[in-house]
Amino acid sequence: MDLREYIRVIPDFPKEGIRFLDITPLLGDGKAFKYAVDQLITEIKDKKIDIIVGPEARGFVIGGPLAYKLECGFVPIRKKGKLPADTISATYELEYGKDELEIHKDAIKPGQRVFIADDLLATGGTMKTTINLIEELGGQVVGLGFFIELSFLEGSNNLAGYDIISLIKY
Repeated sequence: MDLREYIRVIPDFPKEGIRFLDITPLLGDGKAFKYAVDQLITEIKDKKIDIIVGPEARGFVIGGPLAYKLECGFVPIRKKGKLPADTISATYELEYGKDELEIHKDAIKPGQRVFIADDLLATGGTMKTTINLIEELGGQVVGLGFFIELSFLEGSNNLAGYDIISLIKY
C-alpha cells in the first residue's frame, strides 16, 4: 500500500510558506491506518519496549494503537499546563515558532525502555525535547517512529544515535 496516497498537502498552513502534510485522510481510512500501525509494529516488536510515548497531539493517535498492540503502557507528552500532576518541562523551537512540553514526573521509571511515536519528523525539535524529558526521568529511548519524515529538513541529524523508523520520506 502506498501511504503517500493518503497524505494531503495543504499550502501555507499554519503560515505562509509552509506546506503542511496532513495525515487525517490516512487516519480516516481504516485499512490505511491499520497498515501504517502494523508497519511500525513490524519494525519495533522485538525491541522489548516497556512504554510508548507520544507527543501531543498526533503522537497520541499513533502511540496509543502501538501500545495496545504491544501490550505496554502509553505516556502522553503534553503542552504546558495540560497535565494535572507534578511535571517536568522543556521549551523548544518549532519550524515556525516556540513551544513547551511537559511530562508527569512519575510517568517514566528509571531503566524503562521507551519508544517514541509521532506523525512527522521535521527539524527534530519536538523529538529532541521529548527525548530529553524521558532521559531526565531515567528512561532509555530505544527508538523513534514516524509516519512521515521530511528528509530535506535533516531532523534525523539532530537525533543522531537514535534508531529512527519513518514509513514515508519526502
